[in-house]
Amino acid sequence: MTFTGPDGKTRCRWCAATPEYVAYHDQEWGFPVDDDRRLFEKLCLEGFQAGLSWRTILTKRPAFRAAFHDFDFNRIARFTARDVERLLKNEGIVRHRGKIEAVVNNARRAQELIQREGSLADFIWRYAPKRPPADRPALVSVSPESEALSKALKKLGWKFVGPTTVYSFMQAMGLVNDHAPACVIRLQVERARRTFPRLEG
Repeated sequence: MTFTGPDGKTRCRWCAATPEYVAYHDQEWGFPVDDDRRLFEKLCLEGFQAGLSWRTILTKRPAFRAAFHDFDFNRIARFTARDVERLLKNEGIVRHRGKIEAVVNNARRAQELIQREGSLADFIWRYAPKRPPADRPALVSVSPESEALSKALKKLGWKFVGPTTVYSFMQAMGLVNDHAPACVIRLQVERARRTFPRLEG
């Protein structure tokens, strides 16, 4: 569940895999986010990760951000087939036609969802569990909430949003706090969640 880093602090074991993970784990993973662009970016990057390691995606994240205009879904929604072909030649990103086309598709779906719901965050945060179930296993890859959100997104036409992908997204964006109980960051995340307006009450 945990490991002790060179600084003597206990962290989630998964971030021992590579030094790049430590900063991501300490500064991003699990802290609640309700910025629409960041939520959209993370859904896209989780889709790109399918079949790959997060290390690959994290290393390429600056190139992804450059290629997709910092994941501005309003700009991506205007991408054409020519843009897809251009991106397939970009060695800095994962050159997978289906995943690239999914980002373009999902940008258009995000516009539709925001027009109807007000924001992407308004929709997504409805699926955050109000409190973690006491009997939930320490390590899971899906949850009833991720299955429900995945189903809802698919119904709206989103691609590469299976329940495992969505659960990983929920962990990263703070909809759940899956830091190990002994992890030094867990309490920081819990404090952030206690003051996060979408989780109050």
